[in-house]
Amino acid sequence: MKEGMKMTRLESSYRLPMFMALLFAALLAGGGIGRVFAAVAPGVTVAPGTLVGAATEPTVISSSPSNRATNVPTSTNTSDNVVTGTAVTATFSQAMDPETVSSSSAGNLLTFTVTETTGQTPVHLGKAGPFAILTKSGIMDVFPSAINGDVGSSPITGAAIHLTCAEVKTGIIYSVDAAGPLPCRVTDPTLLTLAVGDMQTAYIDAAGRKLPNYVNLGGGLIGGLTLTPGLYKWSTRVLISTDVTISGGPNDVWIFQIAGTLTQASATKVMLKGGARSKNIFWQTSGAVAIGTTANFEGVLLAKTKIAMKTGASANGRLLAQTAVTLEENAVTRPAQ
Repeated sequence: MKEGMKMTRLESSYRLPMFMALLFAALLAGGGIGRVFAAVAPGVTVAPGTLVGAATEPTVISSSPSNRATNVPTSTNTSDNVVTGTAVTATFSQAMDPETVSSSSAGNLLTFTVTETTGQTPVHLGKAGPFAILTKSGIMDVFPSAINGDVGSSPITGAAIHLTCAEVKTGIIYSVDAAGPLPCRVTDPTLLTLAVGDMQTAYIDAAGRKLPNYVNLGGGLIGGLTLTPGLYKWSTRVLISTDVTISGGPNDVWIFQIAGTLTQASATKVMLKGGARSKNIFWQTSGAVAIGTTANFEGVLLAKTKIAMKTGASANGRLLAQTAVTLEENAVTRPAQ
């Protein structure tokens, strides 16, 4: 198991009296570090005692690590399918005899399944994928900006798209009506309705991901940090006051769930390391987003409200806002899909 690369999920497929025998095997010294989901059903004391008759099967009252605990050091003994490296304890609803528990004569087969996953999967963008900028309430712009990727707004009229045709270097400006920028706008209300619907679905998907690897990291102050792949959750605003590094491989995924606002300070950078790709970085924000003057941003912004790019800021990613996007001489480039 490579450190930091995989997430270990532990799932029990045996009945509870035999569970603790396997848990005690976990006291053995282990090797690699994984993120553990300990599938300990609520109900296991591993205190000496006597096994009560089979008619009154014990239940697990509590356990440590708790059910679906994460970031627990482990290693895997593949020959016996046993996870070792951390002391696992639990409390049964009744006294137990360890010797009886560890004996197959109790009528319960010992099995412990270890499976590994590679973490989060990308948020599916659907018809919103080709867009560099997609909004519901329009796009304000201070000329000149440079956009690479499709642009669109719906259901608001195309007159709310204030980009000029010359500013969209590659891609198409889509409008719900003939009022969009001329002469390049393409009127396609059906496509825009689907794209905005998929944008909202993507937001719900990102916001609904469970079992975060990190909760309220840095109290929302992430400047200067290196962020490895996984699911991050903040109940506060998030501030990028100095450069922040996103480090991982080309297929790794980062999902940032932010209950408040997201603010990136002027002249700061979101930097990618180790092959990390902007298309696999998702910032789901309930509050407004502000990217500071000359700052460089990376990733897909899924904003519940407004996204504001300050003068000279750039974004390698997508600006997907459920209200408006404002631009001030910015560069926005949609990453390769």
